[in-house]
Amino acid sequence: MTYPACPRKAMEPPVMPHFRVIATLVVTACCLRADQGTDFFEAKIRPVLLEHCHACHSADAAKAGKLKGGLRLDTRDGLRKGGDSGTALVPGDPSKGTLLASLRHEGDVRMPPKGKLPETVANDFSKWIAMGAPDPRGGAESKPVASAGSLPWSFIAPKAIGPETPGEIDRLLAAKRKEKGVAPVGPADRRTLVRRLYFDLIGLPPTPAEVDAFVADNRPEAYKELVDRLIASPHFGERMARHWLDVARYAEDQAHTFAVKPKGNAYRYRDWVIAAMNSDMPYDQFIRFQLAGDLMPESSGDAFTRLAGLGLIGLGAEYYKNTAREQAIADELDDRVDTVTRGFLGITVSCARCHDHKFDPVTQVDYYALAGVFNGFSNVDAPLVSAEVVSAYDKSQQEIKNLENKVNRVLAKAGESAANDSLAKLSETLAVARSMPKAKGKSLETAAKEAGISPYFLGRWVKFLGSPQAGKVNELSAIKALKDDAGTDAVSRACSTAAKAVQAAAASAKPNDHPLMKALRADKNGPLSVPPEDAEKLFLDEAGKKEVAQLREESGRLKKSSPPMYPVAHSIRGGGQTMPLYIRGNPLKKGAPAPKGFPVSLSIASAKRGEAYTRLDLADAIASRDNPLTSRVIVNRVWERHFGKGLVGSPSNFGQLGDKPTHPELLDTLAVRLMDHGWSLKWLHRQIVLSETYRLSSSGESAGAATDPGNTLLWRSSRRRLDVEIWRDSLLAVSGTLDTTAGGPTFDLRDAGASRRTVYAKVSRHNLDGLLRLFDFPDANVTSDKRTSTTVPQQQLFALNSDFMIRQATALAARLAKETKTDTDAVRLAYRLAFGRQPTEGETRRAVDFITTPAAADDKLNRREQFAQAILASNEFMFVD
Repeated sequence: MTYPACPRKAMEPPVMPHFRVIATLVVTACCLRADQGTDFFEAKIRPVLLEHCHACHSADAAKAGKLKGGLRLDTRDGLRKGGDSGTALVPGDPSKGTLLASLRHEGDVRMPPKGKLPETVANDFSKWIAMGAPDPRGGAESKPVASAGSLPWSFIAPKAIGPETPGEIDRLLAAKRKEKGVAPVGPADRRTLVRRLYFDLIGLPPTPAEVDAFVADNRPEAYKELVDRLIASPHFGERMARHWLDVARYAEDQAHTFAVKPKGNAYRYRDWVIAAMNSDMPYDQFIRFQLAGDLMPESSGDAFTRLAGLGLIGLGAEYYKNTAREQAIADELDDRVDTVTRGFLGITVSCARCHDHKFDPVTQVDYYALAGVFNGFSNVDAPLVSAEVVSAYDKSQQEIKNLENKVNRVLAKAGESAANDSLAKLSETLAVARSMPKAKGKSLETAAKEAGISPYFLGRWVKFLGSPQAGKVNELSAIKALKDDAGTDAVSRACSTAAKAVQAAAASAKPNDHPLMKALRADKNGPLSVPPEDAEKLFLDEAGKKEVAQLREESGRLKKSSPPMYPVAHSIRGGGQTMPLYIRGNPLKKGAPAPKGFPVSLSIASAKRGEAYTRLDLADAIASRDNPLTSRVIVNRVWERHFGKGLVGSPSNFGQLGDKPTHPELLDTLAVRLMDHGWSLKWLHRQIVLSETYRLSSSGESAGAATDPGNTLLWRSSRRRLDVEIWRDSLLAVSGTLDTTAGGPTFDLRDAGASRRTVYAKVSRHNLDGLLRLFDFPDANVTSDKRTSTTVPQQQLFALNSDFMIRQATALAARLAKETKTDTDAVRLAYRLAFGRQPTEGETRRAVDFITTPAAADDKLNRREQFAQAILASNEFMFVD
């Protein structure tokens, strides 16, 4: 939910004669996006209704005379109406209605009658009801759209409005405004515009010098030159990559396993996306590399270009497989299908996992035809170097390993020899070991010395005989079973018998294969087992020590001269195993096979089905110019980045349940132009920000305020809150602590010295960093099409109290002290750094008065630092006009 920005007066830093920060905290309820509720219904609710309820509570059941309790669960109206037992549910209140109670087998009605469903199912229904029971079904059971004449608008090929002409974005928008009788406001002033451009294109604020230079340059081409310079900046890729990483549900660990599974090389996918954006990789190739880079010819790029992009698939969800393995694999495939189809095609194919899509022309066969393209793939670490480099590294590591194995063999031989020597007095050793628990105050060394046996092996036998394992060895069971009051003769006979058995086993042709010797020697806790460190310390003779030293010296030389480990990317291999339909989504109930291929309703020239269909075929189908969805979807995503809202308000759902385009002619025209310009995303960004509409002011009077309060007609610019990454980066930039080092391994935002751009910070599915979570960073477990914007008290508390904000305030105050001589100059520089403008006379006067007022005795920050924090925590810093 986006909240209206505060007026300019409210944006002024809270500088007062006696500085005390008073935060007005507004608690707001976040509205659940309609498509999120629909997703939850389709994934968690409808499959249960289909499998367990429709047989007795549907139109088909009524026609067959089998309708139970007068309750229909196959339509939204039927479910809310209830049956003979009363209301089935009350949206928003899980405590009311019969449906949830019957699922939990509470009361007389227990459903399904054959047995209670898992508690997780009831919990899903409870959560869904609490959401408001979102249900996209109408009063009658919906059927998939089948006829070509009734295809959704997005399934019909886009057509441009006439030949390409300069300014066609503004021309098409103006036509729509004129139709509604709305006039645009005037253009934004140059200070506002340069700040907007910097944040939109590189995600960093302009410096005061950059603002002044643009404001002073009145040449007609100055704006275009600035746009070109920013798009050519390496920071452009950092800014634009983050938007795609949301869609790609990029993260560096797994949340669906018992132990968190880190993905140490995940950053290479992030760096690949940044590089692709900076190099203006054609979007159709951007698709191909992420789906099938390993299947593309080597001539298409180096190993990094071809393989690192496969992180889109390789970094997807992984589920625990030791129990419901087939279900886990089905869920992993669903994650890939959902991410790929929402991300590239903007359609909810996963809704067809359990049944034909109820609104869009996508069948269950289509779903499994797509899932089969990925079925059977393996996650691999793909080398990003030549085969020769890999071979050289592997060879050197094998040589090192061979030397280490030689060392281990020398030590093992010494330990085994010592163990064999101890067998000569095993009978005595066993007798002493058996008596040691009763020999109070006597040490092992003393007891061993008195008996003339090895104290080392005596200790191991004492420990072993006291363990449960000893009772499982037949030859030792008599010793283990001896009572404390057994006579000396009984102990002696038992120990002698056991010793002879062990000695015979040790003298056998293959002693290490003997069951008895395996129990006593092969097990690390066995009494005849000697760990390498003990063998080296206690039993290695001079010749052995010399040999081990020489081997280790040679191994050390090899380690120093060995080439370093080559870079790898989390990638994939294989896939393409044809799948059967899973009846109602249940992997244990298989139906007819679904030949691999592309959805039939998206009939394009490259569409085909069959055993030979590969991930590259899928990538080609998605990236085809004949595909009506792909170019529209990416145009809409880019548009949303610059205007805060897409031409289609549901960026990952262009189906019947998604929003209709506000400007269909403009969307289609840009979609065609993008393809005409070689799928260049930089071309698209440039066209959008060069438009007069993009350059409009966010304030000013217009009839649009009454006619179009939501600014659908784009008669003005919309003030927007910075994404959390851009806000954090801007805090670092203004305070003078930003480290602009690009690429490489991630850093932890919790580290006090972390000062790199936030795009390089760790993203966890298991435990997302608190700062990111607080400021609406998306859940990386699922593909995300846009950012929400919430206002909660904790956000302001972070700005007031967090160590991070205190550090930036202190750094900014130090920067002001270094770069200015007077309090007035410090205030002016602070405003220019943070807001790109000079302070008013009133702002300057109040700030100087505050800075020169003595701080309270218990204040942790001095006046300048408090002033700096107020600047950084202000609304004006967080919002861009």
